[in-house]
Amino acid sequence: MSALLVVFVKEFIENLRDRRTILSALLFGPLFGPLLFGAMVSRMLHQSVSESDEPVALTISGGERAPNLVAYLESQDLRLRFVPLSEAAAREDVRHGSSALVLIVPEEYAARFTGGAPAPLLLIADSSDSQTRRSVERVRALLAAYGSSIAQRRLQVRGLSPLLAVPVAVNDIDVTTPAGRAVAVLGFMTYFILFAMLMGGLYLAIDSTAGERERGSLEALLSLPVPRAALVGGKLLATCAYMAISLALTLTAFVIVFRFVPLEALGMSSNLGAGTALEFFALCLPFVPLGAALMMFVAYFTRSYREAQTYLTSVLLIPTLPIAFASIYSLKTRSALMLVPSLSQHLLMTSVLRDEPIAARDVAMSAASALALALVLFVATSRHWRRESMLR
Repeated sequence: MSALLVVFVKEFIENLRDRRTILSALLFGPLFGPLLFGAMVSRMLHQSVSESDEPVALTISGGERAPNLVAYLESQDLRLRFVPLSEAAAREDVRHGSSALVLIVPEEYAARFTGGAPAPLLLIADSSDSQTRRSVERVRALLAAYGSSIAQRRLQVRGLSPLLAVPVAVNDIDVTTPAGRAVAVLGFMTYFILFAMLMGGLYLAIDSTAGERERGSLEALLSLPVPRAALVGGKLLATCAYMAISLALTLTAFVIVFRFVPLEALGMSSNLGAGTALEFFALCLPFVPLGAALMMFVAYFTRSYREAQTYLTSVLLIPTLPIAFASIYSLKTRSALMLVPSLSQHLLMTSVLRDEPIAARDVAMSAASALALALVLFVATSRHWRRESMLR
């Protein structure tokens, strides 16, 4: 145990003297991610609020054929522009961005409307443009409401109840909470947390294996009368320490950054305070030795610092891949998924963000699976360090 602690202290102090380690692992990673994520979320929220407050711009061609429809749209605070356009010209206008939305009233509209037949309208928009999607939905809803009101008036003229045109009344009931709505925006934050945590130990994992081999100091270290498991364990603990520090700094940065993100403007709320940060730290802590063991295991097979850096930069993406699948398939917290490291941490942190209770069994399974896999990698790395190939 004393040899393990000596190796730990040696590696920890030596890397404190390395400015590259301090800047990249303990400053750039923990601070850049939260600042970038906070700026992205703030920009997205600002754009959403601006779009909801700004009146929808609608270009109308042939508005003289539907004066009542035009009057109705004007009463709905739309910014109307009247330009005579053919269908082909309207398509070109929307495609080139001259108009966001174009409503064409065909020549047969008046005759079919008067005759009680469905009167055609052409709403031309670009569905691939995310900035105009909300405007399209609003105009389409207004046109549907106008059509429904006309249908009800026609029933009244014929002496029938307008309710005949509304056979089903749907009342939307949203059970989500403001914190739950915020998860749609903050859910990807777990990716930044895990990635920054791994970056915290990256340079130490490389320097303590491939770096020492490249400098030629590994041979002297292995010649000492110290068990190889103690050498690997000391280096692993030092890497874990840097990862834990990086995790703590990242969570602190997120707590500070989100105090300035206006989630309440869209009816959301973030419970990302000091208590939540401590819960996140506890949930991610079992993943720390797994990440350190994985990086040291891969670094063992490299011969130079640059080669190790190349391989480990790619390896860092592996633990974060399950988070992408969770976002794509909208995975929920289940006991079976707690056996998948990084995915379980993501799901548990998401539940905390939603202010939902998490089962102690799920937390235990998540920690046990990560620690068990870390132990397997540690044993495999220790066995590799006993081979003479370490000195080649």
